[in-house]
Amino acid sequence: MRLALCSTGSRRQPNAPGTWGPGASRRRDYSVRMPDVAHPFPEPLRRMPDGTVKQINPYSGTSVWTVPGRGNRPLTSGLPAPVPVDASRDGEHCAFCVGRYFDTPPEKARLVADPDGWHLLRAVEADRVRDSVAEFRRIPNLFEIVSYDYWRLNYGFQPGREARSHHDRYLSSALGREHAEGIARVRWLSTGRSESDWWAMSAHERDEQLMSLFAGTHDVIVARRHFVDGATSSDQLASSGSLTPEEHAAYTSFTVEALRSLYEANRYARFVAVFQNWLRPAGASFDHLHKQLVAVDERSVRTEHELRRLRDNLNLYNEFAVDYAARQNLVVAENDHAVMFAGFGHRYPSLEIYSKSSSCRPWEQTGDAIRGFSDLLHAAHAASGAGVPCNEEWHYQPPDVDLPMPWRVVLKWRVSTLAGFEGGTKIYLNTIDPWHLRDRVVAELFPLREQGRIAPSVRIATECECRPNSLRYNPLL
Repeated sequence: MRLALCSTGSRRQPNAPGTWGPGASRRRDYSVRMPDVAHPFPEPLRRMPDGTVKQINPYSGTSVWTVPGRGNRPLTSGLPAPVPVDASRDGEHCAFCVGRYFDTPPEKARLVADPDGWHLLRAVEADRVRDSVAEFRRIPNLFEIVSYDYWRLNYGFQPGREARSHHDRYLSSALGREHAEGIARVRWLSTGRSESDWWAMSAHERDEQLMSLFAGTHDVIVARRHFVDGATSSDQLASSGSLTPEEHAAYTSFTVEALRSLYEANRYARFVAVFQNWLRPAGASFDHLHKQLVAVDERSVRTEHELRRLRDNLNLYNEFAVDYAARQNLVVAENDHAVMFAGFGHRYPSLEIYSKSSSCRPWEQTGDAIRGFSDLLHAAHAASGAGVPCNEEWHYQPPDVDLPMPWRVVLKWRVSTLAGFEGGTKIYLNTIDPWHLRDRVVAELFPLREQGRIAPSVRIATECECRPNSLRYNPLL
């Protein structure tokens, strides 16, 4: 029996293998019947007679090739060789763990859970830090990409009322001042300066160093667990996919609130980058689940590329992302609020999740829309598995952009290493083509849903509606 993923047209696309899971008894045909669309840009996907897949990113123009036979290779785990977990170190495996709250800068906010639900606590004072267990904490990054001094010296940035109030209350206790001064001194010494340089500063200069811990705009969202509950082996790390759907929704909403707060705190910020590096091969300093938010004073190069194309075609994200993915049998899952597909034109195998909401900035979306988006992002992480190093990149409409750009996340599997060929040709070799990526992920999603490990509202593969123009960001539709 042949199953159609979509049935809105008459022509079947022939170029996608349709198997998933082990064994011929679980084969599927992801045939898509959608009308042809005239493409003003180069065809994003092209399969050569020998099986080579050539990809062009529809936004950036990045050229990517996948050569035959590489998509079926087993993925190498990004985790070190497992050793038994030392139970005596529970809560203290790394600086992000719950037993080491004072090894990190003073937190800006925390999310706690109790039988009554989730509660947001802001600016917890030092003497109250251990009064509750934070499921997620928002803390300043000790080693900022864009520093407090960058904004202060280049723009005359001054801390807002909320940051000043937090600073004053936290330093009013002996414990708070000792903690803040110790952290500020660690940051100072890490730049190569000496202890004597620290004490040679004036009181005002030292106070500026302390203020940077409260008014900086590079934050980290840290999860409670280092390992999954009951872990006995070091490879049982707590990843995004190991969270429950409800925990991941809280994690996502907490990040969205931090994103809104950073724009509010710094009027010079033109864009706040949100990303998650999972495991050291993907750039993580700690193998402990966390996201980062960094305010910058420029729009990204990618945003500028997209804006140029968006001004020519406001329906860009429907036509050349979601609708094109549906015609190529690449839609992996969807729900009422978002859609996930195997991405194309990326240097690494990538899953893309697009919000269907008409609101393009995450903090302007409804709670239901954020939850639906989170459920698909969580499913993508769960299907990827904790052993796959990956980068999670957020894209959305910046506050100073006049054209709608839907909120979307790209989840990139860091399973290959760029080499000299890519540097010389600017043609990137992606080891897994989009169709093999789709098959791998779909094969994981069905049992995950059956086991209740992802949200039951997630529709998978042939269950997806794939309606054209499903993204509602375009006001002309």
